[in-house]
Amino acid sequence: MRAILNWRYWPDRTLHRRIWSLAWPMMLCNITVPLLGLVDTAVIGHLDSPHYLGAVAVGAMIFSILYWAFGFLRMGTTGLVAQASGRDDGTSVRTLLAQSLILATLIGTALILLRTPLLELALRLMDPAPDVLDEARLYGVIRVFGAPAALCNYALLGWFVGNQNTRVPLLLLTVGNLLNMLLDLLFVYGFGLNAAGVALGSVIAEWASLALGLWFCRRLLGDIPGNWQFEPLRRLQAYAAMIRVNRYLFVRTVTLLLTFAFFTAQGAKQGTDILSANAVLLNFLMLISNALDGFAHATEALCGRSLGKRETDRFYRTVVGAGIWSLVSALILTLIFALGGNLIIALLTGIDTVREEAGRYLPWLVALPLVGIWSFLLDGVFIGTTQVRAMQDTMLFSVFCVFAPIWWLAQPLGNHGLWLAFLSLFAARGISGGYVYWRLSRRNAWIDG
Repeated sequence: MRAILNWRYWPDRTLHRRIWSLAWPMMLCNITVPLLGLVDTAVIGHLDSPHYLGAVAVGAMIFSILYWAFGFLRMGTTGLVAQASGRDDGTSVRTLLAQSLILATLIGTALILLRTPLLELALRLMDPAPDVLDEARLYGVIRVFGAPAALCNYALLGWFVGNQNTRVPLLLLTVGNLLNMLLDLLFVYGFGLNAAGVALGSVIAEWASLALGLWFCRRLLGDIPGNWQFEPLRRLQAYAAMIRVNRYLFVRTVTLLLTFAFFTAQGAKQGTDILSANAVLLNFLMLISNALDGFAHATEALCGRSLGKRETDRFYRTVVGAGIWSLVSALILTLIFALGGNLIIALLTGIDTVREEAGRYLPWLVALPLVGIWSFLLDGVFIGTTQVRAMQDTMLFSVFCVFAPIWWLAQPLGNHGLWLAFLSLFAARGISGGYVYWRLSRRNAWIDG
C-alpha cells in the first residue's frame, strides 16, 4: 500500500517500456503452447479411427500434468538468477545455470527409470477405453524419453527470464513447436506411426529446443563477466538454496494441480453437460493466464534484479508498474468476456446443451480477471524475490481454509457453488498474498529479512 500511496514509487516511462519489452514475448510464448495441442489434435484427428485421438489426448494430459508438477524448475531458477544478475555476480549466474540443469536432468532421468509404474498408475487413474489404452501406453513409453530435455528447457526458460531476456524463450518455443508440427505430419502421414508418431515428434522437438537453448546460453554468457566454478556442482550443500526454493514451489504447484483435478471431478459428478461446459469455460482461464502471466514474468525478472542491486525504490516502482498494466489487461478481458463471452463459447463448442450450460455460468468468468489479477502479480513478486514459502503458505491457506469450506457449504447451489468456491480461491490467494506483501514492506524485509 505504501508503494501505491507514495508518488515516489510510481514508475517512469522507461520502466513502463521495460515491463512491456519483457512481458509481450512471454505472452506470445504462452499462446504457442495451446496452438501446438490444436495441431496435434488436427493431425491425429483426421485418421480413420477416433481411438488414436483419444490416446494422444490421454497421453498428452499425463505429461502436461507431470511436467507442470516440476514447473518449479522454471520459477525457482528465475528468482535466484535475477538476484545474482542484480548483484553483477556472473559466477553465481553460471553456477545456478549448471545446478538447475543438473537437477532437471536427474529428475528427468528418474522419470525414465520409473516410467513403467508411473505410466501404469496414471493410465489406471484416467481409465481410458481398452482400444485407447494400448495406444496411450505406447505414446507414454516414447514420450517419456523427452523428459530430461523438457525439464532442462524449463530450467533454461527460468534462467533466460532471470537475465531479463524473454525473446530467446519466445524463439525457442516457436522453433520447437514448429518443428514438432512438421514432425507430426511426417511421422503420422508419411510413416504411418499414428499416436506413436506424435510422441516421437515431441521428443525430438524437445531435444532440439534444448540444443538451441544451450547454444543461446553460450552466446549470452559471453557478455556476462564471471567464471565457471565446478566445486559447488559436486557438493550437495551448495544446492541448498535451490532445493529450498524448489521444495516450497513443488508443494504449491501440486496443491494447485490437485485443486484443478478436484474441480473437474466435481463437475463430472453433475453430468456430462456440466463437465463439458466447465471444460469450455476453463479456456477463458487460459486466456487470462496468457495475458497476466506475461506481466508476472516481467515482475519476476525486474523485482529480483532490483533486490539484487538493493534498490528498494525501483522494486516498489516495478510492482506498481506491473500492477497498472495487469489491471488494464484484466479490465479489457472482463469487457471482452462480458460482451463477447457467448460468442467465444460458440466458437469452442457446437453442442447446444453445452453452450447453454456454459452461458449460464459465464458471469463467474467475467469476474475472474479482476479477482485473479492479484494472485498472478504477487506470484511474480514472490518468485523474483524468492519469497516462495509465502506462495506455498498462501496457496495452502486458500485451498484448505477457503476453497474447500466454501465448496462444502455451497453444494446445494450445484455448479454455481463450485464456481463460487473456485473464484474464492483466487480471491483468497490475492488477499493473503497482499497481506504478506504488506507485512514484508512494512518491516522492509524484502532485503533485510
